[in-house]
Amino acid sequence: MNVLSSIFLGLVQGVAEFLPISSSGHLALFQYFFGLNSEESLFFNVLLHLGTLIAIFVYYWRDIVTLCRAFVRLVACLFSKEKRRQMKRLPPDGRMILMIVVATLPLFVILPIKDKVEGLYTNPIFVGCALLVTGALLFYSDRMRRGKKGPKSATFLDALLVGVGQAIAVTPGLSRSGTTISVGMMRGFHRRFAVRFSFLLSIPAVLGANILSIGEAVQQGIDVSQLPGYIIGTIVAAVSGFFAIRLVNMLADKGKFGNFAYYCWGIGAAAVVASLIFR
Repeated sequence: MNVLSSIFLGLVQGVAEFLPISSSGHLALFQYFFGLNSEESLFFNVLLHLGTLIAIFVYYWRDIVTLCRAFVRLVACLFSKEKRRQMKRLPPDGRMILMIVVATLPLFVILPIKDKVEGLYTNPIFVGCALLVTGALLFYSDRMRRGKKGPKSATFLDALLVGVGQAIAVTPGLSRSGTTISVGMMRGFHRRFAVRFSFLLSIPAVLGANILSIGEAVQQGIDVSQLPGYIIGTIVAAVSGFFAIRLVNMLADKGKFGNFAYYCWGIGAAAVVASLIFR
């Protein structure tokens, strides 16, 4: 893998991970049509996801620090009756922590069928159709009434349903951010809160996926000669991901997600047609 390929894949991962256009779908199509061996690049894929995690930590560092403090307080309350009595009601940050935990639970249902889901990456027709579905979700999300729910008013049922959307979006071609943000909007989330919750929710999801993959990647072996390209790709993923998060927040406020729908429809249709022609 040369440096240009590393930069390109880092850019695809960083931009498509946060823009609602499915990074998994784009990487799957790139691997299929351009002959990149996904097994050989497993370690690089792990690093690319690490890059997008870095982007989230940098952009939402204040929220993450606040949530970490809230988590410590919640744990302290579990072991102190006095602190439980002092806490008359769960503060917004504490509710946010529990909502993220609840929304992460549906991912565990996917673990038993993880291999079957990964098998879909080699099916460009399926990936193309999933991108068409992503486009439909984005098109509809722009036309929903603006919600008002935030950390204080969103319910745990809301969080669970967003988590179900995230679990379904492990399917290649379905955008994780597009699906979770759209489900949040359907549940009445304020647009900016829907984006914030979606990206914070991705932290345990991406960390968990990386932990599951890193052992397999190490077993397959790491080509030390490729490390410079891997590092460059990771940096590109982090930088492009940071600016992609900013763009998504801006577009969500303006209700411009529908613009990405046309892109997803175009890429999805092109993938299906190309797969049928060059079969």
